[in-house]
Amino acid sequence: MSDQLIGVFQNPALLLGIPLALAGAVFMSLGAQYQHRGVEKVERISGTEGNEGLSAAQIKGLLTRPSWLIGTLMLGMAVICQLSAMSIAPLIVVQPLGAVALVVTTLLNARVSGHTPTRRSLIAIASCLGGIFLFVGLAAFYAVERPIGDTDLFTILAILLVVIIVLGACWLILRHRMRALFYVTGAGILYGFVATLAKAVISRIQAGDFDWLTVVCVIALIAAAAVGAYFVQTAYSSGPPDLVIAGLTVIDPIVAVIIGALILGEASEAPLAVVILFVVAGAVAVFGVFGLAKYHPQVLSESQELGIVRGSRGADAGEPGRADAGGSDVGGPDDASTGSATQD
Repeated sequence: MSDQLIGVFQNPALLLGIPLALAGAVFMSLGAQYQHRGVEKVERISGTEGNEGLSAAQIKGLLTRPSWLIGTLMLGMAVICQLSAMSIAPLIVVQPLGAVALVVTTLLNARVSGHTPTRRSLIAIASCLGGIFLFVGLAAFYAVERPIGDTDLFTILAILLVVIIVLGACWLILRHRMRALFYVTGAGILYGFVATLAKAVISRIQAGDFDWLTVVCVIALIAAAAVGAYFVQTAYSSGPPDLVIAGLTVIDPIVAVIIGALILGEASEAPLAVVILFVVAGAVAVFGVFGLAKYHPQVLSESQELGIVRGSRGADAGEPGRADAGGSDVGGPDDASTGSATQD
C-alpha cells in the first residue's frame, strides 16, 4: 500500500455516486418492464414475432406505443443517473449496483402477478444484495482513478471492434437460430463497453482533453449503444423482461469492472487480500443473480411438477402484460401488469 489517499479518502464525493447508481437501477427495472409491454403489443398488432430481429415496421410501431415510450423515458433517466454516478465515482464502484435492478424486477413481478417469493428466491436475493454491497463497500475504500491515456482508449476501442465483428458475424450467419440469450449476452457485453467509454469521455472532458480520439470514443459509444438497444428490443420479443434484466445485470457490470480494473487501473491500489474479497463478493452476487433467474417465483409456479399455488391476483388477472390489440398500454404501477382494463 502507498501513502497516497485512495478510495473515499481521496474523493469523498464518491459516496454520492452510490445512491445515483441505485436510482439508475430502479429506473432501469421499471423501464425494462414498460418496454417489454410495448414490444409485445406491437407483435400482437403486427401478427408477427421479432425472434429473428425486429422489422422496420415493428420498430416504427414501437415509436407509437405509450408504454414503450414511457419505458424509454425511464431508461433515459437510468442513463442520466448512471452517467452522473460515473462522473464522480470509479466504474468498479457504480457499475455493480446495476444488479439491484434484477432484485427490483423480481419483487415487482412477484407483487403484480401474485406469486409469493419462495425461500430459494429470497436466498438468491440476499446473496445478490450481499455480494453487491460487499463489493461496492470494498471498492469505495480501495478504488482509485487516474488519467485515462491514449493507450487505454486504443486498447478499449480495439477490443470493442473485435467484439462487434464477432457479434455481427454471428447475427448474420446464425440469426435464424438465435434466441433471447444470444441477444441479452451481446447487449450486456456492448453495454459494458458503453459504460466504459462513457466514463472515459467524461474523464477526458473533465481533464480538458477533448481531442480527436475522444470524438472517436463518442462515435463508438453511440454505435455500441445503438446495436445494444436493438439486441435488447429483439430479446424482449423472444424472452421475458426478467431474463433481459438478469443477463444485463450480470454481463454488463462484469465487463465494465474487468475493463476498469485491468485497463483503467481502478483496483491497482487494492492489496491482494482485498482483490480476493472482490472476486468472492462478485461470485456471491453472480450466484444470487443466477439463483433469481432459476428460482423466480413465477417460473416455479408455472411448473406443473412443483405445484406452487398462484396468488389470487395472478389467478384472477391472468398472465400479466396481456390485453386486446386495440387496448391502452399505459397505466399506473399496479396497472402495468395486474390484468386491469388498462393493461397491455
